[in-house]
Amino acid sequence: MTTARRIYLAAYPQGMPTTEHLKLEDIPLPVPAEGQVLLRVIYLSLDPYMRGRMSPTRSYAAHLHPGDTMVGGTVCEVMESRLEGYAPGDFVLAGAGWQTHALSDGTGLRKLDPAHGPLSAALGVLGMPGFTAYVGLLEHGKPKPGETIVVSAASGAVGQAVGQIGRLLGCRVIGVAGAEDKCRYVTETLGFDAAVNYREDGFPEALAAACPDGVDIYFENVGGPVFEAVLPLMNDFGRIPVCGRIAHYNDSAPPPGPDRLPAAMGLVLTRRLTFRGFLQFDHIERMGDFLREMGGWLAEGKVIYREEIVDGLENTVDAFQGLLTGRNRGKLVIRVGADPTQG
Repeated sequence: MTTARRIYLAAYPQGMPTTEHLKLEDIPLPVPAEGQVLLRVIYLSLDPYMRGRMSPTRSYAAHLHPGDTMVGGTVCEVMESRLEGYAPGDFVLAGAGWQTHALSDGTGLRKLDPAHGPLSAALGVLGMPGFTAYVGLLEHGKPKPGETIVVSAASGAVGQAVGQIGRLLGCRVIGVAGAEDKCRYVTETLGFDAAVNYREDGFPEALAAACPDGVDIYFENVGGPVFEAVLPLMNDFGRIPVCGRIAHYNDSAPPPGPDRLPAAMGLVLTRRLTFRGFLQFDHIERMGDFLREMGGWLAEGKVIYREEIVDGLENTVDAFQGLLTGRNRGKLVIRVGADPTQG
């Protein structure tokens, strides 16, 4: 093998990213220098935050420039090593991005043991999405037994973990999703107390009926009409951890009026609500706690998860478009190369 492939940012998109903005190309296979390893990407995680990296506007992380390889978490196999502590055949969690091969000097690598579960789980329930759910709910939702939690994007990688953790802590959990099969999944499989389809007519009334005692915690992944329906239901001293706002990631202009901000701020004041934007890496000191607790819940069958695996780097852009429109079911992963641990 003498070539690799990558997907790079060709131009900043306005609205939905397409193959005009994200282009696939062949590149020479990298050669590791002293102190480096050559990684072969097995799994690539697709996550909503990636849309923000395609925009030149200021955010919590540096945006990409045209020509840059798209960023992303990956599970990789070490193919060649000139770095002490790593050997061919090792499996690692790495930020290799949207490509088939990458070089690393070891910064940010974490070895993975296939005996602990499927390698792809390190990108989902045992990775960044699971950790996001864990710290977002515990550190900023601060749930108490008997409280009501509403989770948007409830069947997604973060939402499915939030709801199950909430149930383990003795809360009543209501999921919001955009399809009937997703709603059935979160109630019948994940054990949420109820689920409401935000695409159905009468959604605000249906959500209110599912929350007769109001809402104490709203785990915000979506924004848009879901946020507008939840906000009037918030109880005094309610908490709103803001994880994402995927309904707005492709906006190319301000949303149409009327201006709802004054009414929202009125509720923030009169109900003494706490909004807290957070980023999972703000709480990296909790990673050990998370891996221990989530690993235990998984081993005991108290937490389960669903993945959608799409084969082929060439299908990444289409899969990412599906993520932004809610087409995926569960954690979305691209299988870039063969997984030696799977028969």
